Amino acid sequence: MLDFLNYVIYDGVTFAKALAVVVVMLVAVLIAKVVTMNVKRALADKVRRDQLEIVTKVVYYGIIVVAFLGVTPLLGLNFSGLLVAGGIAGIVIGFASQSVVSNFVSGLFLLWERPIKIGDAIQVEGVSGIVEDIHVMSTVVRTFDGLYVRIPNEKMFTSNITNYVANVARRIEYVIGISYDDDADKAIEIIEGVLEKEPFALKEPSPDVFVDSLGESSVNIVVRFWAPASEWYDVRKRVLWRIKVELEKNGITIPFPQRVVWFANEVKVKKS
Repeated sequence: MLDFLNYVIYDGVTFAKALAVVVVMLVAVLIAKVVTMNVKRALADKVRRDQLEIVTKVVYYGIIVVAFLGVTPLLGLNFSGLLVAGGIAGIVIGFASQSVVSNFVSGLFLLWERPIKIGDAIQVEGVSGIVEDIHVMSTVVRTFDGLYVRIPNEKMFTSNITNYVANVARRIEYVIGISYDDDADKAIEIIEGVLEKEPFALKEPSPDVFVDSLGESSVNIVVRFWAPASEWYDVRKRVLWRIKVELEKNGITIPFPQRVVWFANEVKVKKS
């Protein structure tokens, strides 16, 4: 009844082998669709839509090509000569494009690990700014001076990345010097009052204000408190100015560096 499966279509390729090829390719298409669907879900909020389309197409057709190469023996196709030639060409091209491949692979790892995302404020390899775009080959950063900087993904992946907004909160710290003639306890109370009125100064962890050191011309008070990372820069500027205003309003002096110079008594030399 199943003798038709042994029917030779051409050159030793039976109907059964051809049917097996069709089944394998259908399964490969199904697997490719499932994998690309999961890739889209995983990277939907990490990369741009056009880049996501490129990645999913590479994954989809990559699975199809691998499946097809796996069933070519059933079809009586022999790519051994072509593979040898392709292998030699691949080695030559590989040596010529090491950096390109490295950047591509590093870009995929960055998209998967996600140490940064578009809109983050970062510092890497001495470059500080806002992440404008994340390509497969490179990452674009707009510096705080407004400059366009393209960083190869290999350097991004192998360098230390400082992400200023990865955590929800960041600490702000000041060192404020007051005169030795002023009341340090009063100054601390004024500073704590400023922090209490600041809506973005977090209650937990609680602010910490204390005398840290006795400088050459001032008593140095350290002020530490936490603020949301998204508001950190504005809060840092605003609170420092308010502390200055409130200290001066209450008669607390912020001194400038001073030196006390002592002169020895002049020695008068009598002429003979």
